[in-house]
Amino acid sequence: MTTTPTTPGPHQKSAAETTQDPTEEPGGDTAPPRPRGRGNNVRWGIVALCFGGLAVNYLDRSTLSVALPAMSKDLHIGPEIQGFVLSAFFITYAICQLPAGAALDKFGVKRVFAIGAIWWSLATVAMGLVRGVGTLIGARMLLGAGEAAGYPAPAKAVSRWFPRRERTLANSVWDNGARVGTAIALPLVTAIVSAFHWRAAFIVCGLLGFVWIAAWLRWYHEPEDHPKLTTEERAYIEGGGARFEPQDTADTADTADTVDEAGAKAGGEAKSLRWRDLFRYRTVWGMMLGFFCLNYVIYFFITWFPSYLVDERGFDLLSLGFFGTIPGLIAIIGSLTGGWTADRLLRKGWSTTKVRKTCLISGTLCSSVIALTVVVPTAAGALALLSLSYASLTFATASVASLPADVAPTPGHVASLAGIQNFASNVAGALGPIVTGFLLAASGGSYVVPLLVSGALSVVGALTYAFVIQRVEPLPIR
Repeated sequence: MTTTPTTPGPHQKSAAETTQDPTEEPGGDTAPPRPRGRGNNVRWGIVALCFGGLAVNYLDRSTLSVALPAMSKDLHIGPEIQGFVLSAFFITYAICQLPAGAALDKFGVKRVFAIGAIWWSLATVAMGLVRGVGTLIGARMLLGAGEAAGYPAPAKAVSRWFPRRERTLANSVWDNGARVGTAIALPLVTAIVSAFHWRAAFIVCGLLGFVWIAAWLRWYHEPEDHPKLTTEERAYIEGGGARFEPQDTADTADTADTVDEAGAKAGGEAKSLRWRDLFRYRTVWGMMLGFFCLNYVIYFFITWFPSYLVDERGFDLLSLGFFGTIPGLIAIIGSLTGGWTADRLLRKGWSTTKVRKTCLISGTLCSSVIALTVVVPTAAGALALLSLSYASLTFATASVASLPADVAPTPGHVASLAGIQNFASNVAGALGPIVTGFLLAASGGSYVVPLLVSGALSVVGALTYAFVIQRVEPLPIR
């Protein structure tokens, strides 16, 4: 990698910019000093908003998993059909990742994230009104389409609001909204189902989304026009490697295939990179395959985990609501640890490639302990292994969420790359519940084979991050 003697200012261009990561901090300590004072933490308020959005996002998608045992009796849904119902969400969720990422780069985070939240909240309410399996699947698919902006939107926001040395921790904070939303779903939904009905659970959870939408529309602004962003904090963000782009980038991008022609020119490149050209890079395919494997295992926890505790380990509704939250809570610690560790290593001078590979490989490899639950006789032992597996996965996802900003060839490609990466991961979300459902039916309800498959894919994910992705740096425009 070509280097320059000094780090260029936020609006300066160097001859080496096409081969050097513009967010690189030589020696790990040359970024502007962190601004002090109560008025210089606007960026963390932005992360809090993103965290809330993802928490509502995952609460709504997890409501079905928790309410499914009660729903299956009323609607007469067998194990195989349950798998299709669960996976219907991921079909539209995965497909819509691609246009959602492009739309975020073109129209901006605030507008697209809000529209997506309105869509998914209405779809959640609709699920409480269904009368049969067909309408349930249709509402589930609408939910998936609306929630597609939920992952690339925070990734885009953090890339613009945070310097490189704080980016991983910031990503781990909003990403923990997934764990919090999933964890809240267990006690909240079980309480509503027990006190009222499973239909009431969907209506209540759907209406909660509109509370977040009001907060988002009021308080989210881009760095260029946030009324409370101080000069000191802006200098710290921009000088530390935030992926800024011109204010009018969204207005000058003509189509999804030319998402960031203006951004490429602003970055000093004479050539543009079309959206579909991102698929020419080996790094992008490595990101896709690695996240596919990782998310296959994560979505076992989101979809079949409650049923596993009830069917395989004999949990009743009360114990499910209490003990079932443990893996999700420990996973939060794993995610924050992954974010803190990565940023700490970056500040110590480790290269971005070394930091990302260390966290990604170790996290996915350790998560393979999920396979050992098949030989553990006690529910407590199984819960401990599942908690370790989930925490290891979230340790890695802090770096997964940072990869789009790390490798985007221009700032205007960050959300597009996040959408592409999340598309592949949610192909696993679409396939996983179906595969698990058929494996359960074929084995008479045993979870042995599904858990062994999850453990094997964890190992494949580790190998992908080790050998398919070679370097973690901005993709060259060619």
